[in-house]
Amino acid sequence: MLPIHFAPLQGHTDDVYRRTHHSLIGGIHRYYTPFVRVEAGDIRSKDRRDISPKNNIDVPVTPQLIFSSLKELEYLTAEIEALGYHSIDLNMGCPFPLQARHGRGSGLLAHTDIVSEVSHFIQSHPHLTFSVKMRLGWDNAQEWRPVLDILNDTPLAHIAIHPRTGVQQYKGDIDYSEFEQFYDTCRHPLIYNGDLTTLTQLHEMEERYPRLAGLMLGRGLLCRPTLAVEYTEGREFTHEEQIRTLRTLHAKLMEQYAQIVKGDAQLHSKMRPYWEYTEPLIGHKPYKKIMKSGNLRNYLAAIEELR
Repeated sequence: MLPIHFAPLQGHTDDVYRRTHHSLIGGIHRYYTPFVRVEAGDIRSKDRRDISPKNNIDVPVTPQLIFSSLKELEYLTAEIEALGYHSIDLNMGCPFPLQARHGRGSGLLAHTDIVSEVSHFIQSHPHLTFSVKMRLGWDNAQEWRPVLDILNDTPLAHIAIHPRTGVQQYKGDIDYSEFEQFYDTCRHPLIYNGDLTTLTQLHEMEERYPRLAGLMLGRGLLCRPTLAVEYTEGREFTHEEQIRTLRTLHAKLMEQYAQIVKGDAQLHSKMRPYWEYTEPLIGHKPYKKIMKSGNLRNYLAAIEELR
C-alpha cells in the first residue's frame, strides 16, 4: 500500500478544503498548499492565510513554493521557516503559461543554472527538508535529464513527477516511455502524479512500478474525494456512498465559506468550482445543471437532486 499525497490545485485545495477533507474523509499521507509566490515583493495576503499554522492545525501539510530565481526562493524559504515549517516543496511543474513564461514552475526546467543554485541552497540548509514536484519539461519531454542529474546529487525527501510537458498542461497522453527512464534514473524516493482517477489505476501503478514511494492525486480526488481512503481501506465505496460523501463534504465546506465570503452571489461563485472535476462521477446532466445555475437557490436545488 503506497502513501497517497494530495496534489495542490489553485482555487480548490485551500486551507478550508484541506482541513475539512482531512477531518471528514482522510486517507491522505500529506497535503500540499497551492503554490506560494512573491508578488510585488511580498507574499500575497491570501497565501499567508492559507499557510498560517493556525489554519492548518493537525493537518499533515507542506507549503509549496514557486519561484524564478534564487533570490525569490531565499525570501520565501525564510518566510516559511519563520512560521515554523521544516518541510518545503519546490514547484518545478506548474504548466500555466502565466507562471512558466516567467521562468517559474515547469518554465524553470530549461534553466539548469538556476536549478544548480537551488541545489546549493538546499545543501546549505540541512535543517530543512525539501522535495520537488516537476514535469518532464516545459516544451521538451527530455528537459528533465540534465535537471535530474543535478537533483540526484541534492538531498531531497522525494521527487514527484507528472510525465507531461508544461505546454501539454493536462491534455494529451502521459509519456510513459520518458517516465520509465526517469524512474530508472532517479536516485530519490519517487512519487508518481498524473491521471489517477480510479482504484484500478492506483493498484496497477503500485504493481507495475514497485519502487515507487507514493502516488499523488489531484483532479482524481476533487472528482472522487473518497478515492484515497478507499485505497487505504481496501474497499471500493458504492456509488451512493461516493455521492453522499461528496455532498457531505460540500455542505461542510459551504458552512465554513459562508463565514468568510459575504452574500449569496459571492457564496455561489465560491462554491460552484467545487464541482468542476466531478462530471465523471455525478453525470453530465446533473453537472451541467449545477454549473449553469444562475444563483444560489438554483444551485442548491440542483445539488439536492444528486443521487
